[in-house]
Amino acid sequence: MSLWRSTPQNVWQGRDDSAEAANALRIFQTIKQGETFIPSPCDIALIGFASDEGVKRNHGREGAAQAPDILRNALANMASHTGHERLVDGGTIVVEGEQLEEAQRALSDAVQSCQQSGMRTLVLGGGHETAWAHGRGVLEAFPGERIAIINLDAHLDLRHAERATSGTPFRQLAHYCAEQGREFHYACLGVSRAANTQALWDEAARLNVMLVEDLHFRRDALSALNTVLAKADRVYLTLDLDVLPAGEMPAVSAPAAFGVPVLELIPVIEQICRSGKLQAADLVEFNPRYDREGQGARLAARLAWQIAHWWA
Repeated sequence: MSLWRSTPQNVWQGRDDSAEAANALRIFQTIKQGETFIPSPCDIALIGFASDEGVKRNHGREGAAQAPDILRNALANMASHTGHERLVDGGTIVVEGEQLEEAQRALSDAVQSCQQSGMRTLVLGGGHETAWAHGRGVLEAFPGERIAIINLDAHLDLRHAERATSGTPFRQLAHYCAEQGREFHYACLGVSRAANTQALWDEAARLNVMLVEDLHFRRDALSALNTVLAKADRVYLTLDLDVLPAGEMPAVSAPAAFGVPVLELIPVIEQICRSGKLQAADLVEFNPRYDREGQGARLAARLAWQIAHWWA
């Protein structure tokens, strides 16, 4: 893949406690790395998508393209428990200039290849334009199955636009499903009514999107999730970090005025992971330019660690 880059060796480093015990290990010591992209069955492919072209097109704050390796570095020093040895660094797909669509196609192809080889995919964005590519790859890998798309996000991302942006991925996935004669199963949990126009709200109603507002997340999210999971064969989870309150996650393009605290998100993420249906997950919109002393990177990396832990 011409847009694929292997991860620099200095990204995966941390404290070495192996002298204490054979199992006193951290992620940087157990993750599998390679100079080529080769899917391996039963493992979890950790893939970066270095893009903020979609954020730029959506008139947001640029910087998300730098996220994948910064998140890897924050993940590297976390403890490696049973199952984390299944993590394989699948390198990063890079957007060159304004060539977003080409990079999205490359990511879709990589995801499809991984999924069909028996892997799961954990993608580190990049802006939320990541979701069109990641979601399409999952849909292409399982053409005869019901794929539930669960978006933890303050935004619906159902915008009309002439080109792909960070605000269009779920509209693009809806169009893809319509073209393929498939049902579009989309749930947006944590959505902010104040951050979405009435036109977007109407579009969500037209597409029969399952919605849980940020103000009602604690009350309604788990029951809504049960409904979604019951109808799904497999799940694609996308976590837009701007669903979190700005005080917890300052490092995003559009910080949330209210948001959903991480300790309210965790039971929902855990239930999705433990359902046995989670096929793919990503974390998007982390913007290192606006981080405070690595606070956002550590939180995002912990969420990635937790998904891998429950998955494994």
